[in-house]
Amino acid sequence: MTPEILVQCLVFAPLLGAAIAGLFGRRIGDIPSQIVTTGLLLVACALSWTTFCNVAFGSWEHFTVEVAPFINVGAFHSDWAVRIDTMSATMLIVVTTVSSLVHIYSWGYMAEDDSRPRFFAYLSLFTFAMLALVTSADFMQMFFGWEGVGLASYLLIGFWYKKPSASAAAIKAFVVNRVGDFGFVLGIMTVFWMFGTVRFAEIFPLVASHANQTWEFAGRTWNGVDLACCLLFVGAMGKSAQFFLHTWLPDAMEGPTPVSALIHAATMVTAGVYMVCLLSPMFEYAPVAKQIVTLIGAITALFAATVGLAQNDITRVIAYSTCSQLGYMFIAAGVGAYQGAMFHLFTHAFFKALLFLGAGSVIVGMHHEQDMRKMGALWNKLPITYVVMLIGTLAITGVGIPGVEIGLAGFYSKDAIIDAAYTAGTHNGIAQFAFLVSLVAAGLTSFYSWRLVFMTFHGHAKWGADAHDHDAHGHDDHAHDAHGHDDHGHGHTPHESPWIMLLPLAVLSIGALFAGFAFHTRFVGEGRGEFWRAAIFNLPSNHVLDYEGHLPAGVIWGPLAVTFIGFVIAYFVYVVKEGLGARIAARRGLVWSFLYNKWYFDELYDFIFVRSAKALGDLFWKGGDQKLIDGLGPNGVAAVSAAIGKRFGRWQTGYVYHYAFVMLIGVAGLLYYALRTWH
Repeated sequence: MTPEILVQCLVFAPLLGAAIAGLFGRRIGDIPSQIVTTGLLLVACALSWTTFCNVAFGSWEHFTVEVAPFINVGAFHSDWAVRIDTMSATMLIVVTTVSSLVHIYSWGYMAEDDSRPRFFAYLSLFTFAMLALVTSADFMQMFFGWEGVGLASYLLIGFWYKKPSASAAAIKAFVVNRVGDFGFVLGIMTVFWMFGTVRFAEIFPLVASHANQTWEFAGRTWNGVDLACCLLFVGAMGKSAQFFLHTWLPDAMEGPTPVSALIHAATMVTAGVYMVCLLSPMFEYAPVAKQIVTLIGAITALFAATVGLAQNDITRVIAYSTCSQLGYMFIAAGVGAYQGAMFHLFTHAFFKALLFLGAGSVIVGMHHEQDMRKMGALWNKLPITYVVMLIGTLAITGVGIPGVEIGLAGFYSKDAIIDAAYTAGTHNGIAQFAFLVSLVAAGLTSFYSWRLVFMTFHGHAKWGADAHDHDAHGHDDHAHDAHGHDDHGHGHTPHESPWIMLLPLAVLSIGALFAGFAFHTRFVGEGRGEFWRAAIFNLPSNHVLDYEGHLPAGVIWGPLAVTFIGFVIAYFVYVVKEGLGARIAARRGLVWSFLYNKWYFDELYDFIFVRSAKALGDLFWKGGDQKLIDGLGPNGVAAVSAAIGKRFGRWQTGYVYHYAFVMLIGVAGLLYYALRTWH
């Protein structure tokens, strides 16, 4: 099989599985649908690793396969193509590996659901859209994949559409992403206006010659490359849930937990990071846009980390963790360390998918309970889940020994970002701010991650027949199971998940343990130039990754120090002084309320946008439509015409003798008129 045919089979295999399960799932049954979709995903995964190994180790050169014409209108040309380089090959293994494991995991998690063919079809459709996105050779195919993952995420988040909260969450995700996508579309238009093409291979060589091109608008002069990159980044903000456009991400937990692992760990939410790194030849000539990326990434990392401190739903804590880690990736991309952003994207996929699927194992073991306040003492009831959650927690907190350079996956990629931000901060105030924020966020990440472990697996059991049903406020806080029914797990003994769910956790644990160590040198180390080749572009003046031997001890040991501090505080609050966290929450202090209510963004947006839009809609509906249009139209002139017509319509009786009588009167009248006129 030639490389060209191999990569085409890779991309379209999930689409074939989605079509078979989606169109014929009811006819062929649940198990055949699962076998077809999972089998084709495993084939795509094997082909992805084959592609990655050949590209990464130099056996294959970068290439593009033209599949079919897409859009050709005037000077605008876009073909469907599959672009293979180191960046796309890296994303291929991330997407297909996580998706394959999610498919396998879902065999156990969704075993009792009666809509499995539809679920697996949606999963495969999502994967195809993501593969189309990461292998795109131009902006139009990228936009196709971009909107495709948006559609599939809408279907997956609202999979249990009979639950009002799930339907609302799906709509929220769809609408918020449309806001970002509007900026993305404007960015594509700006690029086409500047370069006359949307093909990456044609745009990138022209960026340097267009670096000073400007656009006059609203009485100001705008740098074209900066403007295009800023608009494109707005799209990335929506897709990757960055500050201001982040509100959809936590609500997306309404979908099945495997969906959270697929969307939030390795695929859709990382699309924005991938796009910024792919467009490094443009962003390197857009200093203003890079500063905006850095600033938004830093604020997001801090915001999400603080909110994660006060959440009680086990999946929401991990969701805000995802939001914060995406902020780290944008910090790296903003300071010019695109390799570091891709490295953290790569390692994050393993330990975040591990945490989400581990949380799903806890939820299943607790009979669909998601509130950590109703858990505790599960370490010996779910021993395998406990071990993999510990591995995921150690990985996301970046535990490792500097100098010796031994640690888990997050240690290598997170520290690379912090070190790059420090290096860039020597001559960049925003990068310096991002460095300080990244240290603080690392400490907060450690606290809320260990808080999750301690509340879930340690302390006293808060489940069972005599467990208390009230939260820290004393109010009932019923969790709902996958189908929307109340089920606290009280009276049930927690149990370990079936092997079909534990197998993917074991595989992801290997990635969380060794992915950073295995790829550190190639991604951000001395071998990065050979590894990335032309897939990532850095200006000759960009030296943010050349920090080896130039960092003070405080920067080297700082991340480990704040991580240890976060662990100690969490251990004290939730183990040594168990119940202290609940007592703090019960006081409803100003800081706790601010964090628990997510900085009141939902309330703020509801007041500014939702209520304003509703008021405007009511104005046009009740004032414009009902009073003005209907008042003058159907209820005005039309009503008068109808009334007159109704009155005259009474003369139309339908009886022949009535009509004959009228005709006789008419003839008599005519004769009378004629006689009067003759005389």
